[in-house]
Amino acid sequence: MKYLVVIEKGDSSWGAHVPDLPGCVAVGETRNEVLDLIRAGIDLHIDDLRSQHMPIPAPVSEGYGRRNARGVAPPAGSARLTLPL
Repeated sequence: MKYLVVIEKGDSSWGAHVPDLPGCVAVGETRNEVLDLIRAGIDLHIDDLRSQHMPIPAPVSEGYGRRNARGVAPPAGSARLTLPL
């Protein structure tokens, strides 16, 4: 499955959340750190749902990438994470 991950740069940190997995969020000091943390968070979130015999939400959100203020497009493939289920 591929879940949309929204990544945001704040004044002093990076944040990420998964719209299709409510409550699945991460904060890190760098973009790479927040990506590592959200990957782990998605795994933990899904493992917790499974352990409680709850349904795993289907990934239905879509994103639209745009260039940032410097004219740089987001890295290819950075908007979605693929996890085996």
